Amino acid sequence: MRNPSIRNLLAIGFLITSPFTAFAQAVDDTADQTQLVQAPSTVPDLAVPKVDDLAIPSVPVTTGLPETSGTEPQVETEGQIDVAAQSKSEQDLQFPTGPQTLEEQVTQAKDDAVEFLVDGGPSIWAIGALSVITVALILWKIWRLACIGAWSKNRAIYAVTLYERGDAAAARTHVMRRTGIRSKVIHVALEALMKHPEATAREETARVAKRELSRANSGLRALELIATIAPLLGLLGTVMGMIAAFQALQEAGSRADPAILAGGIWEALLTTAAGMAVAIPASAALTWFESVTERIRQDLEDNVTRLFVSAQPQPLKVAAE
Repeated sequence: MRNPSIRNLLAIGFLITSPFTAFAQAVDDTADQTQLVQAPSTVPDLAVPKVDDLAIPSVPVTTGLPETSGTEPQVETEGQIDVAAQSKSEQDLQFPTGPQTLEEQVTQAKDDAVEFLVDGGPSIWAIGALSVITVALILWKIWRLACIGAWSKNRAIYAVTLYERGDAAAARTHVMRRTGIRSKVIHVALEALMKHPEATAREETARVAKRELSRANSGLRALELIATIAPLLGLLGTVMGMIAAFQALQEAGSRADPAILAGGIWEALLTTAAGMAVAIPASAALTWFESVTERIRQDLEDNVTRLFVSAQPQPLKVAAE
């Protein structure tokens, strides 16, 4: 009989790994059947000497027990040994019974997942919903960062280099109508430098840069909230399960079964494990996204500073006494 704790703990993971498990099981069954076909079907005869040919000296043994008469030791013949060896080999070659098809494994995994959710209570349902939201947020955020060009910065750097060389028109053309966040800010800065004074151009560039950075940081607060409340929900489910387990123990009185108490405790601890399983990926993804947006901010500051320094270079003033 399978341990219900292991069955409930691995139910959701089994839904993902069941196709690979079925494929590996099919490969193992094929290999075992091939070995059976190639193996010899006969068992070698065991050379057992006959009792008459054995010269056993008679030695009197005193055991202190009454002697029995009329019984002789039974000796297995060669045919009996062959039959016993053949039956033992047939027992060793029997295959274990169990779900072998993919449909049966998927059905079993679904049943285990439903049982896992039912045993976990309301907290496990909330954690399951948070897990779906976390995966959706991570995938959406990666797609969003790719759309705004979070990992492409060569075009903006090349435009700044052209402006530093004195070719402002080529720099503007190079970043015109680009969707990358760095190219957008550089294009706004170039337009502002051509139309407004330096102070006004700085203000306009800062306004657009803050707006684009705010869009790049969208969705991070939700991940931060999930990483915070998922372990708390798991802890809440654990506390509620422990309370129910000890209430059942109190009602049982002196006839309390420790197995019932242990079963309630491990079912309650499953919610804590599920909450941590959701919070850890959310926290890791949040840290990664924050590092990406911080890198974007540093690149924007560096490129814009280079533009304004190149626009109006200030000569060095040496004070001579």
